[in-house]
Amino acid sequence: MAVKQIQFDLIPERPYSLARTVARLVRFTQVVDRMDADGRYCRCLHLAGELTLMSVSQSGSAAKATLHVTLTGIAPGGDAARAAAERVVRRSLGAGCKLRPFYRALGDDPLLAKAIRAHRGMSLCGGATLFEAMLTSILAQQVNLKFAYSIYTELARRYGERLEVEGETYVAFPTAERIARVRESTLRNFRLSAAKAGAIHRIAAAFASGELDAARLDALPDEAVIERLVAYKGIGRWTAETSMMRGMGRVDIFPAGDLGVIKKIAVEMLGRTVAASEAEMREFSERWRPHRSLALIYAYKVLYG
Repeated sequence: MAVKQIQFDLIPERPYSLARTVARLVRFTQVVDRMDADGRYCRCLHLAGELTLMSVSQSGSAAKATLHVTLTGIAPGGDAARAAAERVVRRSLGAGCKLRPFYRALGDDPLLAKAIRAHRGMSLCGGATLFEAMLTSILAQQVNLKFAYSIYTELARRYGERLEVEGETYVAFPTAERIARVRESTLRNFRLSAAKAGAIHRIAAAFASGELDAARLDALPDEAVIERLVAYKGIGRWTAETSMMRGMGRVDIFPAGDLGVIKKIAVEMLGRTVAASEAEMREFSERWRPHRSLALIYAYKVLYG
C-alpha cells in the first residue's frame, strides 16, 4: 500500500516549548518517543485505527510558538486521524495546557520562581493514551524510573507494532488489546512481580473490553476518576494520580505518596531533617492549588534538573 502524508499547523496554548516539555519524556522512552537533533519529535501511534508516524516541530519562541505536525502512514489524510493527532499533541505533549494562570499565581513562589523563569513553556506530558500512562505508573511502583522504563522498552519492542518510513523503523507502544492477550505468566518474564503482572493484565483487559473508557473518564472530576481506577486490584491512589497527570493532563493532581515528593521536596526544598508524611505533603500542596500538577513538575526541575 502507498504511504500517504499530510501536514498541518497547530497553535498551542502559549507560552509553550516542545523541547522543554518532552525532554524528560524522551530521556526514558526513546524506543517509542524520539527527539531528533533538529528538535523534531516523532512517535508512532494508532490514529483512527491506522498505524501512523506523527512528527512535530516548533517554530517561534515559547511566547509565539507554532507547532508543525506531519502524519505519515497508510491513511493519514482522514479527518479522524487529524483530530486524533491534535488530541495527542494537546494532551500528551501538553500543547493544550494553560500555563499563564499558573505563572500568574505562582511566578513569585519562593520554591518555584527560579524554575519557572528557567523553564518557561514547559508543560505536562506523558503517555499517548491513559492505558499507556497507567501501565507506566504500574511499572514505576516502588522502583526507580530507570528500571521501570527498561521494562517499558522491553514491552514495546516485544509487542509494539512497527512502521517503516524512509528507511527508519518506528515502534508504537502496544495497545491495551495486544497486552490483554498476553498471559500473566508471560508478563512475569519481563522482570515483573506477580502483583504487577496481574495489575497490568487487569487494566489492559478493562480498556480492551471498554469497561474502562478514557472518554468517559474525561468527563469525571478528579476524585471520581481516582475512585474508579483504584477499584482495580493493584491500583492505589499514587498509581491513579500519576496516571491522571501523565495520561489525562489533569493540572491539579498531587501524588503525595511519591517518594520523590515526601522525601526530596521535604528535605531538599523545605529544609526538613526528615521526610514528611504523605498527609503532611498533601496539606503542604494546598498552597499550589489549583495548579498542583504543574507545580510538581517544576519542583522536579529544581530537584533533578
